[in-house]
Amino acid sequence: MNHLDAGQRDALAALQAIVHGADEDVAISVLDSVGWDVQRAVDLLFEQPAQPVMQRFEVDDSDVRASPPRPSALYQLIARPFFAVFAVPLHILSNVFRFIFGLLRIPVPQFRFTSFSFYPSRPRRSFGGPDRWVRELEEETGAVSISTGRTTAVDTAAGPSTLTARSRLQDDVKVLPDFTLGSYEQVLRTCEREARIGCIILVSDEHDDVPEFKRSTLTNPEFVRLLYDKNIVVWGGDVRDQEAYSAAEKLQATTYPFVAFVALQPRRNPTTSRAPSNPAPVLTVLSRHQGPPTGPTSASTLSAHLTTQLLPRVTPFLTRIQAQNAAREHDRVLRSEQDAAFRATAARDRARIESKMAAEREAAERVRAQEAEAELERQNQLALERLKQTRLSWRRFIRRTLSSSSLPPKSGGLRIAIRLPAGGRTIHTFAPTQSLTSLYAFVDAQLVPSSLSPSEDPTTSPAGDACDTVSLETSLEKQLSSTPQWWGFQLVSAYPRMEIPWRPGTRLGDIEALKGGSQLVVEMVGGVRESLVANGNDGYETESDGE
Repeated sequence: MNHLDAGQRDALAALQAIVHGADEDVAISVLDSVGWDVQRAVDLLFEQPAQPVMQRFEVDDSDVRASPPRPSALYQLIARPFFAVFAVPLHILSNVFRFIFGLLRIPVPQFRFTSFSFYPSRPRRSFGGPDRWVRELEEETGAVSISTGRTTAVDTAAGPSTLTARSRLQDDVKVLPDFTLGSYEQVLRTCEREARIGCIILVSDEHDDVPEFKRSTLTNPEFVRLLYDKNIVVWGGDVRDQEAYSAAEKLQATTYPFVAFVALQPRRNPTTSRAPSNPAPVLTVLSRHQGPPTGPTSASTLSAHLTTQLLPRVTPFLTRIQAQNAAREHDRVLRSEQDAAFRATAARDRARIESKMAAEREAAERVRAQEAEAELERQNQLALERLKQTRLSWRRFIRRTLSSSSLPPKSGGLRIAIRLPAGGRTIHTFAPTQSLTSLYAFVDAQLVPSSLSPSEDPTTSPAGDACDTVSLETSLEKQLSSTPQWWGFQLVSAYPRMEIPWRPGTRLGDIEALKGGSQLVVEMVGGVRESLVANGNDGYETESDGE
């Protein structure tokens, strides 16, 4: 066991644990014969090989060539133990030689004596799959796929004619079929979906006929061009790879090289009595070709089979399927376009409706704003009217109070001439002890329109105060404490110009501009002027006129 690495020793221990302490040399020889695969060694010892998963196909036997029969199960059951026993001493002997040569550091090839046994070949586990096999095929044959060869020929040809390109393709460029690099299942789905013929090519490099098949059949220009022109899906692989081995098991390939053609065909025998009258087509193996490239798998034989038998028999049905698929695709595209147009129309209609609704909302908002503004203006006008009426009531009350209780002083009074906003003038004598409030009240009373008769003036103020001078000044100062601009005018001396603002508790004799009498001008505050009607005289009103 010294020449075994860690992985091989683990595999040996696992196998001995399974078979309950088998002979070490026998276990090593068995593991070595199966590439140190414990599961395959167990299958070999217990004669229970794993059963591959088979894919169900409809088989068209009309053009299938006879293939050599497989050995019977009884013959395999008898022959396998004989060859296994025969291989054991050879394995032991080879292990001894390898151990001796290993100690002497002499390289020695490994001989696998399982090739003398009667066991079926197992695929090698590879990660390249069809892609790697196609690359190896191109390197081995020096050819390229026909689509690449056509592109190269057209690019290098001089002039626009494609005849030169075709001659280059035939004379200079070796071509291979356009192999599909997907999995076997993907190729079958492509054949079903696109209603195309599939060509499955399986080889095994352990067979002597495979190299000649690659050189003569797979690079034959006529055969390759036939596959290309007829739009046949080509897929291939080496059965030593897992994917190709699985395909070989499903197609029941026994000899290599192996070529099979598959395509959709009508289901011939319904499986149940309730089967539909027009069952869906099923993927069918149309023909199998296996054997040397000088016979069943030669390019001429395969080309003749395609042109004379398979294509005339299969093409009409596939053309009908393709037409149905094209019609369904056209209907699908048409429905998609109609749906897209409907959605676009619905979107435009929705946008138009939303725009109209937005315009209506904006119009309604403008109307509501205008109505609210008009209502606010109306309320302001009503408030202004009420304010005017209240001020007019105050002025008439002041006029009545002053006319009934105010008398000019005997002597020492302040003679004041007042210029009214309407252009009229009035002269009045005030006692120096009178307040500034009485002067403003006198001026305010002069602003009552002359059309209103003094006899109709109210006897009480709007605040409910009595009609006397003391109560009047008290009410006015109380009113002015909350509204300083209540008067709506101010008094200004004519020359020199000096404003005399209203202040509570101020005596007229204490105001410098009024000492010895003065001429005052009434200026309305805030640009508001009241229209006053002239009294019809020269504009002067004196105390003698009242007498």
